[in-house]
Amino acid sequence: MKNIMVCVTQQKTCDRLIRYGHQLLGKNRGELFIIHVAHYEFKFLGNSEEGEALEYLYEKALEYGANLTVVRSNHVLDTLVELVEKNKITEVVMGESGENPQEDGLIHQFENRIRGKAELLVIPSE
Repeated sequence: MKNIMVCVTQQKTCDRLIRYGHQLLGKNRGELFIIHVAHYEFKFLGNSEEGEALEYLYEKALEYGANLTVVRSNHVLDTLVELVEKNKITEVVMGESGENPQEDGLIHQFENRIRGKAELLVIPSE
């Protein structure tokens, strides 16, 4: 059984990541989880654009039969790792970040923390 977690931001370009996760799940038994973790220092639903972005994510979750989780956390990495464990995730889909692929970057740290639990798939930006 596969459980796929797609990590998204509030940008509408995340549709390609959700679509990729949905295709990855295919006809396998399992679930698709769309996850957005927002740090407390960033605005969240404080303006109409953020509200529209959340509505968009909700619609995408319905379209793909996915579970949508939106969480506030000062510890984004810890929260993502907890969600991998809690939801028995087998594969995680993330978009390529603008950060340098350095060993102390978020993606590299996340990959190290979930090693042996889930495979991390980093999708290049278009």
